[in-house]
Amino acid sequence: MAQIDPAGISELHARVCKALADPTRLLLINELRDGARSVGEVAEALEIPQPNASRHLSILRDRGVVTIERVGSNSFYRLSSDKVLAAVDLLREFMTEELGWRDGAHQEPGPELKPIR
Repeated sequence: MAQIDPAGISELHARVCKALADPTRLLLINELRDGARSVGEVAEALEIPQPNASRHLSILRDRGVVTIERVGSNSFYRLSSDKVLAAVDLLREFMTEELGWRDGAHQEPGPELKPIR
């Protein structure tokens, strides 16, 4: 069995967290919650330009968060693991329960912080 390199794991951890630290990429992850989708489908669902969606998906693919499957001339993206959703959902739960809605404690949260599901 290969020995785990703590420094390497920490570097990978930081790279994945950096990839997740973008609101658009979090929304893309949510769009892939129910299975594989094409770039066009996620771009349309999020109402963003297709090149923008493609760039964000490429970053997520580079970090191992999503995988790509080519079928003919179409490319379909899917989450590499359900654990990605579990991590994102757990962080969102932590933010809502433990940290509260910090930007304006007396206001309703903005759409970017409302629970995705």
